[in-house]
Amino acid sequence: MKGVLAAPGDYVHFKSQVPLHKIPIGSKQWRYYDFGPKTVAPLICLPGIAGTADVYYKQIMALSMKGYRVIAVDIPRVWNHMEWIQAFDKFLDVINVHHMHLYGTSLGGFLAQIFAQHRPRRVKSLVLSNTFLDNRSFAAAMPWAPFVSWTPSFLLKRYVLTGIQDGPHEPFIADSVDFVVSQVETLSKDDLASRLTLNVDAASVGSLLLSDQFITIMDTNDYCATPQQLKDQLSERYPEARRAQLKSGGDFPFLSRPDEVNLHLQLHLRRVGVEPQPAMVRGIPPGSGTGGSQSKEKDEEEEEEDRHGPSKDGGNSAASSSSGSDPLPLPPPESSESPPTSSDQLLNKDVLVARSYGAMAAFLHHLVASYVGYVYISLNYGRDSRQMLM
Repeated sequence: MKGVLAAPGDYVHFKSQVPLHKIPIGSKQWRYYDFGPKTVAPLICLPGIAGTADVYYKQIMALSMKGYRVIAVDIPRVWNHMEWIQAFDKFLDVINVHHMHLYGTSLGGFLAQIFAQHRPRRVKSLVLSNTFLDNRSFAAAMPWAPFVSWTPSFLLKRYVLTGIQDGPHEPFIADSVDFVVSQVETLSKDDLASRLTLNVDAASVGSLLLSDQFITIMDTNDYCATPQQLKDQLSERYPEARRAQLKSGGDFPFLSRPDEVNLHLQLHLRRVGVEPQPAMVRGIPPGSGTGGSQSKEKDEEEEEEDRHGPSKDGGNSAASSSSGSDPLPLPPPESSESPPTSSDQLLNKDVLVARSYGAMAAFLHHLVASYVGYVYISLNYGRDSRQMLM
């Protein structure tokens, strides 16, 4: 596996344009992105064990520009499946979302099915990728599961990363692995422990009231951490579901094959009756926000929130959900000073040139003086030596 590299340029641009929300609901801290027209039923993305809300940034940017609303969430610290259902239910109430479409990968797909089973009125459709119906095989492969909450963070991270195939990869798949590894490094010990607990807490998905016509199964045909047997069981459970097969993409096709994944997501949303509203989209200007001062200020604000709690704006995102679309960042304020004219620029250039010549002349003068002194001392020393020998 390659080392963690610098953040991709499109991710830096995404961070400078799309706000990150952090809100406490009861004892749970929710971290999520919400972008796109608020009048459209959202597509909510649920990551796997190694993922965060950030891994879906390519879907947020592409689909929101098409007129869809996309919400990507971090799985909070919950320790059993019923706690997950109740916590996610409260989260949806707080952000004022009553009906949604769920896109889940790996563990996220498993949790999406469990929520659809227990809250059928809220879930209108499912997109399931590299996921499973029953997790008892994972529990059998992890006999130390009862002690996961006492396991050191570095061991939990190592265990999670061993599930990702270690090269060689196609360049795009290698980049997706690097990005997910960088996200794993941001997860705390409790985050990892709770996700591993959900993954091995023995459970299986029961029958859904949702028709197979409202389910899309999107799998990759190359290596995947989810065993093929479990993926086959999922296909057998939903025989009438739409199939979207990706030739390659690894564990993270939403990063390595974003164009194909986004196309299948659009086809799914249109098939289940979601009409995008491109007229309400306020596009992200191309080339703006390349990770400069805006992203730095955003990071400082997030650190301030972690220390003092969520701000009024970030903590009450439900209040902002009534607007048509997310406001774009304001441009930086213009300077009150008038821009320099061409004559001023020429004058400044002449001053710089003059200063450079002056500095060069002083340096040469010092160099010549040092050389003359050295020659003088050497001649005197040689003359004194010859006199002593005579």
